[in-house]
Amino acid sequence: MNYAPRLRAKYFDEIAPKLMKHFEYSSVMQVPRITKICINQGLGKATADKKIIDAAVDELTNITGQKAIATVSTKDISNFKLRKGVPIGTKVTLRSDRMYEFLDKLIAVALPRTRDFRGVKSSGFDGRGNFTFGVKEQIIFPEIDLDKIKQINGMDITFVTTAKTNEEAKALLEEFGFPFTK
Repeated sequence: MNYAPRLRAKYFDEIAPKLMKHFEYSSVMQVPRITKICINQGLGKATADKKIIDAAVDELTNITGQKAIATVSTKDISNFKLRKGVPIGTKVTLRSDRMYEFLDKLIAVALPRTRDFRGVKSSGFDGRGNFTFGVKEQIIFPEIDLDKIKQINGMDITFVTTAKTNEEAKALLEEFGFPFTK
């Protein structure tokens, strides 16, 4: 028997038919879906210490289950002591099964572990059906060992969907159980 992530099965069995009925689509292909999840970390302090990048890449790889890569600066900025080609962040793009696994872990485990969590503000939509929000601490993920972290880093998480409007994208994420504030 082949393994399928829980949220992928939920999407095809429950969410897609519900959205098709709600928005009155004529074809199943019009129903919005999540195409990828992009996770980025900007590490400005990494210009002084290269070990910060290595630790961040390892942490992001452990969180997502996919190898993260370091992002490098594209130009020199003397005010920030930044040279072209110096690593200043990390990123990873999740698609397919890993994307659904990460989404499940984010909604069910990580976000509820955030201090004073009351939901995510829905102001992160870009007008084209994509949603971005920030996490202040990487320690909300269960894969992070608190004894081994040297510094707390935040991250930006972007959900890229096929939705045409913010309303469709928000309805899609709400059906997955994403905790928006009221």
